Amino acid sequence: MNKIEHIGIAVKNMDISCSLYEQLLGAACYKKELVASEGVNTAFFKTGQNKIELLSATVADSPIAKFLERKGEGIHHIAFDVEDIVVEMDRLKAAGFVLLNEQPKRGADNKLVCFVHPKGTNGVLVELCQEIKA
Repeated sequence: MNKIEHIGIAVKNMDISCSLYEQLLGAACYKKELVASEGVNTAFFKTGQNKIELLSATVADSPIAKFLERKGEGIHHIAFDVEDIVVEMDRLKAAGFVLLNEQPKRGADNKLVCFVHPKGTNGVLVELCQEIKA
């Protein structure tokens, strides 16, 4: 894993939360994106080398909606940038980690993604991210 790619934060209201984070970080949201396959709206902020991703549900049965119902607003996941997501997935499976995806899938911000089950990572949902090269 190369670096922390971003921290994902689940929010109930994207408009209110975007305004809050713009004030908090002193930076405007640089990208909003719908990931229809996951039932989620995303908004990205950058401060220095760090990125924050806000996530809000678009449908009641989405993973984010279920997370918000169980835990409320707050940190949802930590994402790590990887050079080759398939190699990293194979390495983690061989080490005994449980992956939530059998294959990488397209995520927000031009990334291939895969999630690692939080039961094997001390309760933290971990996301692997690989930039999709043109």
